[in-house]
Amino acid sequence: MTAIGIIGSAGRMGQTLAAAVPDLGATLAGGIDAGGDPATLAHDADVLIDFSAPSALERNLAAARLTGTPILIGTTGLSPTHHALVDAAASEIAVLQTGNVSLGVTLLAKLVREAAARLGPDWDIEIVEMHHRHKVDAPSGTALLLGEAAAAGRGAPLADLRVSDRAGLVGARSEGTIGFASLRGGSVAGDHLVVFAGEGERIELGHRAENRAIFARGAVTAALWLAGKPAGRYQMEEVVGV
Repeated sequence: MTAIGIIGSAGRMGQTLAAAVPDLGATLAGGIDAGGDPATLAHDADVLIDFSAPSALERNLAAARLTGTPILIGTTGLSPTHHALVDAAASEIAVLQTGNVSLGVTLLAKLVREAAARLGPDWDIEIVEMHHRHKVDAPSGTALLLGEAAAAGRGAPLADLRVSDRAGLVGARSEGTIGFASLRGGSVAGDHLVVFAGEGERIELGHRAENRAIFARGAVTAALWLAGKPAGRYQMEEVVGV
């Protein structure tokens, strides 16, 4: 059976992952947290799952490259520098980095991209997300993933269309932009809604995560798919087949 190592094993997501591993026909190679040695874990694992912190990514990637171990990165809040590190690692090992490992969200992103491509710029796009009070980054990685899908549908980089702050007298909405709103509170696992607002009508595409177990199942499913793959940067769409 495929042995999966978990980076960030003591966190809420890490514990949920550990419980999901045997349920999906894999074995647990072990887990580490801050202060642990990712190289030792990578040596013992057939594939790694990283849900730790952006500050740990460089070290975790270096360990995976040292041992030639594929790695799935579910950590959010990554910077362009982090993405460059992922690109460099993908030249030597199999890497799957995503803002959301849910199989449902992966399909939602495809639907959002298709809708954005078919609807004209007179259809305004707004993305609303809500998470638990402990989440530290905003907008969420999933909201940005959905925003990138919408921007791709419109043939432009998200950076050119993104609007995240409307506090104050900001004026009327600019045509073609993609707005983001982030809500935080309670124990919400993750709610995302993409609104396409036209003149006199709206289309709403959304996903609600009822618990973290869906992310754990998606991550383990993707890790099993990634194990044994040649070097390269992979996407959740390839796992789901959409």
